[in-house]
Amino acid sequence: MRNKQQVLGLQYKFLTLVTYLFTMKKVFITLCLLLLFASCSGQSPFGKPEVSPIKIQTQFMDWWTYQYNNIMLSRDFIALDSNSKEITKAHFLKELSDGNYIPIRLESDSALFYYKLFKIDPKSDTSIKATIVETAFNEIQNLKKEGEPFPAFSFLDLKGNLITNENLKGKIVVIKCWYIHCTACIKEFPEVNQLVDKYKDRKDIVFISLAEDSPEQLNVFLVRKPLSYSVVPNMKTFMNLTLQLNAFPTHIIINKEGFMVKVVSNYASLEVALDKVSKQ
Repeated sequence: MRNKQQVLGLQYKFLTLVTYLFTMKKVFITLCLLLLFASCSGQSPFGKPEVSPIKIQTQFMDWWTYQYNNIMLSRDFIALDSNSKEITKAHFLKELSDGNYIPIRLESDSALFYYKLFKIDPKSDTSIKATIVETAFNEIQNLKKEGEPFPAFSFLDLKGNLITNENLKGKIVVIKCWYIHCTACIKEFPEVNQLVDKYKDRKDIVFISLAEDSPEQLNVFLVRKPLSYSVVPNMKTFMNLTLQLNAFPTHIIINKEGFMVKVVSNYASLEVALDKVSKQ
């Protein structure tokens, strides 16, 4: 009788083990399917895209408006590849410059910016691809400059002031590179003037603008469009050859040690960057 009970007990334990293993197998398969679905659906743990990556490519002006207002490649951001894996900013820009992706900002409750790569639709306007490639290329050149010493200089501004890297030692220098016929350069004048006013009590922050144009042209132009920066004329050769700039406007922030810590292409990025540097 005892042997029969032992056999029944063993049979019961065996069936329990088989049931447990079968249940765990189903759980494992379910988890695998859920992970596979999440991967295929393209959902990101950082939030969903602000706009539809497909719809935004339908019309060039729709894309251009979105990029102009929402994508600031000059600023600091968390870069994600097409699989939502975090990558370096340099890698992100390189992917864009190769012409296979568009950048889309992801929704987020934090103050951080999350930009993710999405495939360019083969049927989208070719101008979208061209614009992204050109923008990314320029940002790569700007990024390469960061951390490098600003070239030695000796400038004479429109008021006759001598400006050199020697007499600006120990100061944060904000440089705006522009020219009279650059629409984007002129459009941001009111904003950069406000920035100068914001830091007017900071004697360790200096604002200088390098312009391509002659003193005669600038003196006439600045009567209509005042600029609060010190204005240095005839800087085309310096900006093109020495600084190797590809696009305008370009803003450069030089730290107190004379190194370029931020090179950006728009006022919005400049404002954020200067706020950060001014507190260091």
